Amino acid sequence: MPYRITKVAILLLTLSNNNRYMKLNFLKHRWQKRLFKFVLIPVVVILVLAIVVNRYWSPILASKVKDVVLKSSDGLYKADFSDAELHILRGKIILYNITLKPDTAVYNQRKRLHLAPNTLVELTVKRLVINHAHPFSLYFQKKLNIGQIILSEPKLKVTYQLNHTKDTVVKDHRTAWQRIAKSLKSVHIGNILLNDVNLDYEDYSGNKVAISKLRELSLSANDLLIDSATQTDKSRLLYCRDIVTELNNYTGETPSGLYTYKIKHLKLSTLTSQLNIEGLAVQPLKPDNFFDKSRKDRLGFLADSIQINHFDYLNYHKYRTFSARSLSVAGGKITAFTNPVKGPDDGSDKVKTFPNMLIRKLNLDLRVDTVKLRRVDVVYSEFNKKTQQTGAVEFNNTSGTILNLTNNPSAVAKNNISDVTLVSYFMNYGRLDVQFKFTLNDDNAPFSCKGSLGSMDFSRLNPATMPLAMVKMTSGKVKKFSFDIAANSKVFKGKVDFLYNDLKVVLLKPDTANDRLKRKTIISIFANLFVIKHNNPDEKGKLTSSYVVFKRPKDFAFWKTIWKTLLTGIKPCIGLDEKSQKATKDRIDEHNKNKAERLKNKAERQKRKAERKKLMDEGKF
Repeated sequence: MPYRITKVAILLLTLSNNNRYMKLNFLKHRWQKRLFKFVLIPVVVILVLAIVVNRYWSPILASKVKDVVLKSSDGLYKADFSDAELHILRGKIILYNITLKPDTAVYNQRKRLHLAPNTLVELTVKRLVINHAHPFSLYFQKKLNIGQIILSEPKLKVTYQLNHTKDTVVKDHRTAWQRIAKSLKSVHIGNILLNDVNLDYEDYSGNKVAISKLRELSLSANDLLIDSATQTDKSRLLYCRDIVTELNNYTGETPSGLYTYKIKHLKLSTLTSQLNIEGLAVQPLKPDNFFDKSRKDRLGFLADSIQINHFDYLNYHKYRTFSARSLSVAGGKITAFTNPVKGPDDGSDKVKTFPNMLIRKLNLDLRVDTVKLRRVDVVYSEFNKKTQQTGAVEFNNTSGTILNLTNNPSAVAKNNISDVTLVSYFMNYGRLDVQFKFTLNDDNAPFSCKGSLGSMDFSRLNPATMPLAMVKMTSGKVKKFSFDIAANSKVFKGKVDFLYNDLKVVLLKPDTANDRLKRKTIISIFANLFVIKHNNPDEKGKLTSSYVVFKRPKDFAFWKTIWKTLLTGIKPCIGLDEKSQKATKDRIDEHNKNKAERLKNKAERQKRKAERKKLMDEGKF
């Protein structure tokens, strides 16, 4: 285009300056002269200006851009580009090979003064195109109006380090509009598009640096407007009506290397303050590899969709504070597999596994008003070394709400209770309703829980009881199981009711040679005849309830303590109270003693028989 403009301009200038050599017929009439004066001459002037501006504007713009970036960042950032084109008639500007880099010396100096920002950015752009710029509006009305800005193949490196948890001292408290008001009345950009962004994100806020590489990333900003009306408009982020970020097919790895996480699709909109995630998967290594590297339990998490509403992204980005009105998880699975090769206990108090203590110890300022769960399966698995089998307890199709999930000091001061209400189906059959109340600001970790399990067959428990407890439920039906417990880190107290009919069991023992479990026939008969209480209430209508006081051992984790507390309450209901257990133990010991005596006598008889046979064979008998 510059070549074409130059050619036309030279031709027109030649025609206008060589009147003595050429007689122009169209200038004979008066109206033709006026047309030439008011139309053709301005066109020639504009064309000449376009040539001059396009030729000399690039170095002027480069100098201006460098100066603006340097001043606006107080010397922290330096900007540059290799070349620029201005197409004044089309309102188009093209910049090539743009770079934005931080000055590390300035950053380190600010860090020593505790004034360094948490986030440091380095940007490289091959080509930046500005479309529909309006230079006349800028010149005559002092309004910078741009239709669209497109950044092609931007490479972005972001480094995050938590240098401070609130804004550092700012000398200039003016708004952006107040800063530009002397030279510009307004700045408006219709769309800003960043396509095929190559983003490397390094997070130094944890114990280990977390590096994320995002490739299928796109960003768009709509309706950026800086003027007197928008300078205090809180509905805009960075003066934009909406900023949309989309990410596809992202895969990452935790610093420990134990887990990989995948996201099928992520979208964040600042207009709606909504973050949507589809196809989230946090997957551990295979069991052998995982337990070779870790003594912790192996966890997994899948979610079909997650929606976070009224998410304060800006504060999360700046200070790692997670604030949202609600968080919804729809469809998913949580798995936990206890470590079968745990090493010696380190002696630490497992009170840190209590949910209210876990929230307090998070390396994150957390505040979510409501968490909603829908159709989530929870599976707990454990390997039994005696049986060499794995048993699982399942809570299927779990739904519910968690209110006031927070460790934010001001939020906890207003409300220090987190309420949890869940509905699930135990072993995919019996309906389980549970309510928890956790106190969030007490070192003793107090909480309460109560719940009830509806009708279900005992046989539904066999996938858990057979490999883990070597007990098979052959008949019986749970009518209702309920509990009400008040607890803290030291003691669990409460009441347990267990109503059922026709309970019968078979006790098992491992047959490792055939990789199966086989019956302990005599003891099973003994247990069903003399130990197990088959009905509660019994045939006379007597109901057995259990009041529990369970002192938590220091090395007992939260869920293990709850299970042991419930089990302590269940045993008396089925006839296994302390007195019955002692009597049963005595009977079993007596039975084993008699059995051993019988085996001993049998062995002696066989020995004497063998000796007589030998004597007879020798003719000495």
